[in-house]
Amino acid sequence: MLAALAAPLVPEPGSTLVHEHVLVDFGGAAQPGRYDPEEVFRIARPKLEEVTKLGCRRFLECTPSFLGRDVKLLTRLSDAVGVEIWTNTGIYGAADRKGIPAFAWQESAEQLARRWIAEARQGIDGVKPRFIKTGVNRTPLEEIDRKLVRACAMASRETGLTIASHTPSGAAALEQLEILVSEKVKPAKFVWVHAQNEKDHAIHEQMARAGAWVEFDGIGPRSADWHFECLRFMAGRKLLGKTLISQDAGWYHVGEPGGGQYRGYTYIYTDFLPNLEPAWRRQLMVENPARAFG
Repeated sequence: MLAALAAPLVPEPGSTLVHEHVLVDFGGAAQPGRYDPEEVFRIARPKLEEVTKLGCRRFLECTPSFLGRDVKLLTRLSDAVGVEIWTNTGIYGAADRKGIPAFAWQESAEQLARRWIAEARQGIDGVKPRFIKTGVNRTPLEEIDRKLVRACAMASRETGLTIASHTPSGAAALEQLEILVSEKVKPAKFVWVHAQNEKDHAIHEQMARAGAWVEFDGIGPRSADWHFECLRFMAGRKLLGKTLISQDAGWYHVGEPGGGQYRGYTYIYTDFLPNLEPAWRRQLMVENPARAFG
């Protein structure tokens, strides 16, 4: 349950942030490598050090390939700060298709899946991705969206990796789940990213009861009341065990002077979690991420 008053800050040891960013480049596949890794490292390091002191031990960096995924940079930061930083494989189809390279328009779902399976097995710059990241643009899904989701399903089925999908609406979540089930992928391998954007709690419940993970991210001062309402609803339906939370915070904005406004990762620890009962905090920040992503 929600605490009556905000409790004193208590770090949440062993916790995981399931959806955050260090760097994003919306120049996309057409304009790669437009940043100085040294500058990004200098700016991101203290942000990660802050949250590590609050108990974060694992950080899922959700920037996909062709939008700024930089595994070498993440490895340096992980080593410097002492937090696990997980990267991903896959291709992101939202953001007006900026992250879709030319080959992805031409190749089949099977061919794309083979690329991601190879990354999962062989690693990216020596690091194996720990989940699959994709995104769909709108509903009803267009053919490129359906192809990317099918490819994710094939790669997940082969590797066991969980799929985290940027999803604009509940309708798009349901469409994706239908594709995954048709490809013999268990719903528990699907994370509905940005579920807070859907205002109909009935769809949150439907997805969770089907077995998918419902992720309420984007937590911040302006959204906290709505996020609390979402958690109350899920708990009231006994579905907190299929719920994830995070902030979608960060990040170094490539193309903006000095990386633009870099929102840190501490709010969820300093202002949001203290309003939850300890059992809820443990389930949402430790137990559920481990069940969802391994």
